[in-house]
Amino acid sequence: MRMPSQDKLEKYAELALKTGVNLQEQQKLMINSTIEGAEFTRIVARKAFEMGAEDVHINWSDDELTRMKYEHASQETLSEVPEWQQQKFTYFAEQGAAILSIRSTDPDLLKGIDAGKVAAANKARSEAMSTFRNYTMNDRLQWSIVSIPIPAWAQKIFPGESEETAQDKLWEQIFSIVRVDQKDPVAAWEEHNETLIKAREYLNKKQYSKLVYKAPGTDLEVALPKGHIWKGGPATTEKENIQFNPNMPTEEVFTAPHKYGVDGKVTCTKPLNYGGNVIDGFTLTFKEGKVTDFSAEEGEETLKHLLDTDEGSRRLGELALVPHESPISQSGLIFYNTLYDENASCHLALGKAYPNNMTGGSDMSEEELDQNGINHSLSHVDFMMGSDKLDIDGIMEDGNKEAVMRQGSWAISFE
Repeated sequence: MRMPSQDKLEKYAELALKTGVNLQEQQKLMINSTIEGAEFTRIVARKAFEMGAEDVHINWSDDELTRMKYEHASQETLSEVPEWQQQKFTYFAEQGAAILSIRSTDPDLLKGIDAGKVAAANKARSEAMSTFRNYTMNDRLQWSIVSIPIPAWAQKIFPGESEETAQDKLWEQIFSIVRVDQKDPVAAWEEHNETLIKAREYLNKKQYSKLVYKAPGTDLEVALPKGHIWKGGPATTEKENIQFNPNMPTEEVFTAPHKYGVDGKVTCTKPLNYGGNVIDGFTLTFKEGKVTDFSAEEGEETLKHLLDTDEGSRRLGELALVPHESPISQSGLIFYNTLYDENASCHLALGKAYPNNMTGGSDMSEEELDQNGINHSLSHVDFMMGSDKLDIDGIMEDGNKEAVMRQGSWAISFE
């Protein structure tokens, strides 16, 4: 795989460990990575040990083997998740490990594979990993996601370029977007986090009762639960109070919508890469929080399987605000990677809400969360619906209206 200079890789690895998971001395680290990312993963592991990690455990994956299994294994086999795999993740969570995912997957990995197989496998994994996911979605441990280029992903973004040229260009974009190209990336992230903290603090004081979205193909009202909490930028672990950045990059502030209070129509503005298949040109119609109609120009069958995962997958679990001026948006590129594309655009997520987007939500039962309008599902899938044509109004409890975004940019000042 085409790699940049050692110095840039070292800085990126250090950023992922210090600002991403904020690895502590004598803490275990679990890394999820693909074999194509082996060189970078080794750098991360070495730096983790140098920082005093007690242990570094690597979970390897391989796109070619993944594709091979989907082509030849039965749906029944794909729906089986060995108990030892579940126990491994739970073990590291219980040990208080930090979890770093180094993602580098072909957006078209499962193109042409039976959508029913993919849906069954996704559902089985979601069910099997539900206990572990409660640790991450409630910030009970430090976790973070970063990405590195592979040829198939790079050439999807830069079609017509050679493998080497496409990867060089994608490395350059990644380093710019995650601030690795700056003199002190860690300090640059501290400054960036402060901006996101100011935005979420402003929104938390406002406590809008709902947001109204208007754009070409979108006319949507989204109610917000009483006691909702806006988050964004750095997160903090529930008990140890350790700050970390779950997503690198991140440009969003986000909260939980009311699962029964979404009405209208929303149209995507970027392709969605879901489970190795692309869904594009899709529109969702909501009534009383539930998707009642949908269409897609590409990947409609995949979208149907996603919506049919369970009852909660037809409801929203997240809404996020991202200004059009974000570095990812200004790149003018479509990344076919949700980690990047969601931070270029305002977005919504179908499926499970983060319980800690509700005051006291981390300690609530599923029934209590439901009573407060917080959605539960096996899925959590972000899709992009923002653009430079999107206007958003915040409606106060007394009915007064405030412009939140105009033409995709903040209409409010956080100073």
